Amino acid sequence: MKVEQSAVWAVYFSATGKTRTAVTCVAKKLAQTWDVPCKEFDFTLPEAREKPLAFGPTDFVVFGTPVYAGRVPNVLLSYLGTIQGGGAQAVPMVTYGNRAFDDALIELRDLLEADGFHTVAAAAMIGEHSFSTTLAKGRPDAQDLAFAEAFADKVAKAVEEGSVTTPVQVPGVPYPYRGYYIPKDREGRSVDIRKVKPQVSSACTRCMVCVGLCPMGSISREDVTAYTGICIKCGACIKGCPENARYYVDKGYLYHKKELEEMFERRAEPESIP
Repeated sequence: MKVEQSAVWAVYFSATGKTRTAVTCVAKKLAQTWDVPCKEFDFTLPEAREKPLAFGPTDFVVFGTPVYAGRVPNVLLSYLGTIQGGGAQAVPMVTYGNRAFDDALIELRDLLEADGFHTVAAAAMIGEHSFSTTLAKGRPDAQDLAFAEAFADKVAKAVEEGSVTTPVQVPGVPYPYRGYYIPKDREGRSVDIRKVKPQVSSACTRCMVCVGLCPMGSISREDVTAYTGICIKCGACIKGCPENARYYVDKGYLYHKKELEEMFERRAEPESIP
């Protein structure tokens, strides 16, 4: 079957770069296989989400988000609803921090289908957890990226043979999805970290790197120790700070982080369809 794609797109939200790494690996391999341009659209920062995004039937879109609490980040839902798929084929991809992706992949698939995409394949990859430097440390690593390239080969073959089915069938509970993952302490009480924000130490030099990294635009330019909006615990300001000046002190957050690191230290492996 003749492939009629005019371009392969890597489209992603990626606060710490892990989702970007996985998505672009797949998109670049597909573009190379089909000898078409590979284009990127990064909607991580607020200004990018103010731009209209529309595709057509000859575009092929590899679309990625991280997994937050087992779901697509809820702060993205309004924006995702504005994207126009235009009949383009798409591959939903989610990246999770070694615990589980729960219903995030099926939710992303449904969102893309509702936007007018035709989903033909899907994958769940693993990236270093946003809370930690030890949980899934350094992932996606070379082994993960080899998996991603092999996945791209399978996608290309299925598209070329015309053997794809749409919407792609993926793991997860169909809508209405399960609730967001809620951490609990050893007594079974819920640990609520939704309003927790990082602290800033005296090591801060006011270099403003954190201001440019925050995907919610919530760090004040006038006073980088202050927040003007919500914190989604994405890890961008902490992992991107050149002075390691940002940190958490909230007991619930630190307890949850420790539990994740102890309970999910095994190596989770990526999954794909096909």
